[in-house]
This record gives sequence, structure tokens and C-alpha cells, in this order.
Amino acid sequence: MEFYDAVSKRRTIRDFEDRPIEAAIIKRIISAGLKAPSNDHMRSWEFVVITDKELIARILKKIPKKVSDARMQFIFKSWKLDDACQQRLYTEAVPKQYQMLYQSGCLILPFFKQPSPLLTPKTLSSLNGFASIWCSIENIFLAATAEGLACSLRIPLGSEPEYIAEVISHPGEYVMPCYISLGYPAEDAVICEQKEYNIDDKIHMNRW
Repeated sequence: MEFYDAVSKRRTIRDFEDRPIEAAIIKRIISAGLKAPSNDHMRSWEFVVITDKELIARILKKIPKKVSDARMQFIFKSWKLDDACQQRLYTEAVPKQYQMLYQSGCLILPFFKQPSPLLTPKTLSSLNGFASIWCSIENIFLAATAEGLACSLRIPLGSEPEYIAEVISHPGEYVMPCYISLGYPAEDAVICEQKEYNIDDKIHMNRW
């Protein structure tokens, strides 16, 4: 697949086939992630790959399996989601958080080394590790697309990071920025309509 085709076809998918992924494909995809820019030049990233469904269920224990309409309305109000398209996207995404991670071919937990407190940075450069892991994650998403696979992600909420540390026993200086679901998209997978933007409206030449 050509690069720009992969960029265009990369979409978040939350409906997966019950189909395993070959280990060699997973390695190729994560290898692409390791080729991303690294803030410390040391690729201080680690990836926990999980295919055992019982372990996946244990890891996802803190994530609600169902979300009520009332909860969605609360989210719209508290997050100030007033745009109709945005509301449709969240209505599709939020109730499937557990499903998309559990049903995927494998669950990937990426980690990056964070020597200082992530949530109380002293300067922007304190967030370099956080920034570079997302470059790695985007490479993983594009590589997965090129392999005919799909991905989705969830940012940990509440006590999920502490719980993950209990289950996975990762070193204390490492932080997990998200869960990644990797798998073959279901035939009836929902592909949400995204807002379209004119590129000329997003580019500012020489000055804003």
C-alpha cells in the first residue's frame, strides 16, 4: 500500500473479526513504531502484547461494558460537546470502549519512560517522552492499515493506570499513554463520518 493511501485509509475501527493475527505481522507493525522519532535517541519505549482473552478481560476490568444514554448526555454537557457531528462520533465511540479492546485480535499496551512527573511538568521539554510515544503510536496505526488491519485506542481514566501497574507489573518510571486494539475489521464495522476541512484554511504562510 502506498504511503498516502495508508494515511487516507487509516480510520478508527471499533468492530473486529474474531480472528488471530500472525506474530510476524505484529512484529512488523511494532517495528514500524520503533522507527518513529525518539526524544532521547534511545527508543525508551516498551510494548506489552496480549492475545490471551482471560488476561485481556482482567486488564479491562476497570472499563465499563455499558454506557447509559444518561451518561452520554452528561458527557456531552460536561465536555461541552455541542457539535452534532462530534456528538455522533462520541455516541459511537464511548459505549464501545470495552468491546473494541476485548474483541480485537490483540491488545497492545505501549509504555514510555518518564523520569519526572508527567502531570506536573516544569517545562514543555518535560513532555518530550510523552510527545515521542505518540509519534510511535501513529506509525503503528499506519503500519496496521498497510497490513489490512485496523486499530483503535483508549486513554486510561481514573484509577486505570494504577490497576494496570498491578496487573502488568511494569517498572515505575514507565507510563502507559493508551490501550491499543489491533485486529481485522468486521465486515459490518462502523466507519463514522468525519468533518471535512479545506487544507487552505489550516495552513498559515509566514504568519498567522
